[in-house]
Amino acid sequence: MKQTEVLLQPNPNARIEEFVYEKLDRKAPSRINNPELLGQYMIDAGTEFGPGTAYGNALIKCGETQKRIGTADRELIQTSALNFLTPLRNFIEGDYKTIAKERKLLQNKRLDLDAAKTRLKKAKAAETRNSQLNSARLEGDNIMVNFSYMLNFLHVKWLKSEQELRITQSEFDRQAEITRLLLEGISSTHAHHLRCLNDFVEAQMTYYAQCYQYMLDLQKQLGSFPSNYLSNNNQTSVTPVPSVLPNAIGSSAMPSTSGLVITSPSNLSDLKECSGSRKARVLYDYDAANSTELSLLADEVITVFSVVGMDSDWLMGERGNQKGKVPITYLELLN
Repeated sequence: MKQTEVLLQPNPNARIEEFVYEKLDRKAPSRINNPELLGQYMIDAGTEFGPGTAYGNALIKCGETQKRIGTADRELIQTSALNFLTPLRNFIEGDYKTIAKERKLLQNKRLDLDAAKTRLKKAKAAETRNSQLNSARLEGDNIMVNFSYMLNFLHVKWLKSEQELRITQSEFDRQAEITRLLLEGISSTHAHHLRCLNDFVEAQMTYYAQCYQYMLDLQKQLGSFPSNYLSNNNQTSVTPVPSVLPNAIGSSAMPSTSGLVITSPSNLSDLKECSGSRKARVLYDYDAANSTELSLLADEVITVFSVVGMDSDWLMGERGNQKGKVPITYLELLN
């Protein structure tokens, strides 16, 4: 239970604060988590650079994604606390303490029972020895009176020890039954905590799936940004476009290009200088960000051409009756 709390809230000071508020029966104040904090810093920095610049826009999009991850993290903590930690804590601080208390009481009853049995055993042994002495032929009335008195005393003590044993045995049997009933309920408790454990795993699965989807969407958005962007001092900074690895797409997934020669990506830039159209193969899936762009599917072949005044990292793509801007880094020009 403690280690799960550490996993969900690594900050020990925050855990102590939540513990204090819980003991005071007060609601802990809402606290911004690390992904949300990072997201806010990114958004602020992107705003300072300027949303119109590629770098500033990218920072803002990264910040928004980090804040979404922070929200998902908050939902994971709330769901896990409600469905997993709270039932476990209630059992440990409630039923488990009761079971431990009753087991300890049973152990004390067993010790009392053992002591009563020992006393009864000693009383019986003493009475037997005195009976043997009393049966011997002894002369003198005083001696016989003394032995008779002692025998009666031991017999009374034996009866008292036997009665004490019956009472102690009854108390032990009653406590053993109570403890047995409590321990038999552990099986149903295990079944309940198994369901809680499944809920915890499902909450983690949902959290990691959301994070993966958020980062996947962010990666696609960043991939659509041009590699050339205007910095704050109005100087152009050129980021080289990485070449496509030949093993990025298997040969079985590549369409038939008989009679076509695949040119290097640098030839795509040369297309900007001519007025004609060319065929190009799509390297990756691309989702259009708005109505001016064209969504793409990996390995499909489209027609591309340049438009005067368009950004150097974009071309106009055409597929049947559909037309829109496409990022140049997603294409391979075909001859």
